[in-house]
Amino acid sequence: MLANKDFLNSTNKLFDKAIQYTDISPGLAKRIKVCNSTYTINFGVKLKDGIHTFTGWRSVHSEHFEPAKGGIRYDIASSQKEVEALAALMTYKCAIIEVPFGGSKGALKINPKNWTEAEIEKITRRFAQELIKRDLINPAQNVPAPDVGTGAKEMSWIADEYRRIFPTDINALACVTGKPPQKGGLVGRSEATGRGVQYIIREFFRHKDDYQPVGLKDGLAGKNIAIQGFGNVGFHAAKFLQEEDDCKIICIMEHNGALLNPKGINVQAAKNFYMQKGTFDGCSEGVFKEDSASFLCMKCDILIPAALENVIDMSNAPDIQAKLIVEAANGPISFEADEILLKKNIAIIPDIMANAGGVAVSYFEWVRNLRHIRFGRLEKRRNAYQFETLIAAIETMTGKQMPEKFKDQLIEGSSEIDLVRSGLDDMIREAYQKVRLAKIENSIPDLRTAAYKIAIDRIAISYDSIGL
Repeated sequence: MLANKDFLNSTNKLFDKAIQYTDISPGLAKRIKVCNSTYTINFGVKLKDGIHTFTGWRSVHSEHFEPAKGGIRYDIASSQKEVEALAALMTYKCAIIEVPFGGSKGALKINPKNWTEAEIEKITRRFAQELIKRDLINPAQNVPAPDVGTGAKEMSWIADEYRRIFPTDINALACVTGKPPQKGGLVGRSEATGRGVQYIIREFFRHKDDYQPVGLKDGLAGKNIAIQGFGNVGFHAAKFLQEEDDCKIICIMEHNGALLNPKGINVQAAKNFYMQKGTFDGCSEGVFKEDSASFLCMKCDILIPAALENVIDMSNAPDIQAKLIVEAANGPISFEADEILLKKNIAIIPDIMANAGGVAVSYFEWVRNLRHIRFGRLEKRRNAYQFETLIAAIETMTGKQMPEKFKDQLIEGSSEIDLVRSGLDDMIREAYQKVRLAKIENSIPDLRTAAYKIAIDRIAISYDSIGL
């Protein structure tokens, strides 16, 4: 597997590949490509056995829109180069789905499993203090979210720390997204990235010119899927594709082993087992294999890498047998591996499209926190009254009763989660369609390069509007 420093190199090479399809100046291209700033923060925390020093980073890749947006990960393998690469991907991702954010990313070099929850809370609050006083957490300037090793708890601690420092800021809750729903978060945020993966796969299968050339048949039902990474993103993507699209999850890979079943794995049952045991060994849903990495090359219709970067590189790319790869993780395919896979006629839905569901719904949460009112609150009962009137009119004119099931659905209307999912589906569909069109109109060989072109062009327009 490639080192983290090569992750940034891969990201920059992908940028350079797309530049040839744009007409922006070399100077502006460099302005877009390079990271604005990266802060390295060393801070101490007094824990039970003494003072411990931790290292963290917050990188701001672009401020062509503010606030800058991007998660904070807790990972002992984190580095400055990795954070800068992830911040760049956030910039491009936000541009593709057209949310008004710049790109940012943060990391803390820590293994969360080595600390208790109380210790993690203390460390998180100290890290938050260091970021807040540098305006690297602020509703109008920089808004973090969960990432690898973090979740709703960490976000609620950060939000509470911001509120303590700025008790009169009425928009304090908007300083971070991915919070628990009872703490100002949005129902549907935890599932958002996995849900976005599902939506973009659905959109891919609406275009015969996209799936037929790689040997895939119509429809998602029955498609064999292998998932690498069974955290929040991988689990939700697998669960939705199985339960709602009738896909067959034949392999789930984790760092400590893989679970295989050619007849299909019950995703929820596998998750329950893994959460309890910490391994797939002994799970009745399939056969356990220790060498999980080798199953990236298994025969399947769709491969979804949903863990960390550079899991597919030059060493295993020639052996990949999937017909479609959907990058639910950030940067799971190195630049060199990407070139190999394209020559093998394997379709790839890139990370800056495939996993944009998280930032899309983060945008909804941020807007909701600024509005101070839930989505649908003002219009729901008015819409219900209108539907009741319409149903009564139809029944009067036809002399027939509408079935209760349909009547109840119409009158009840859309809940907030329905609206969130609708908005996410629309953003993902539109992004895919525009990237696909750019690919066709500019004779670009692959979706990734077309996606980068769209992102670069949109950022260039933003910079041009401020005189750069």
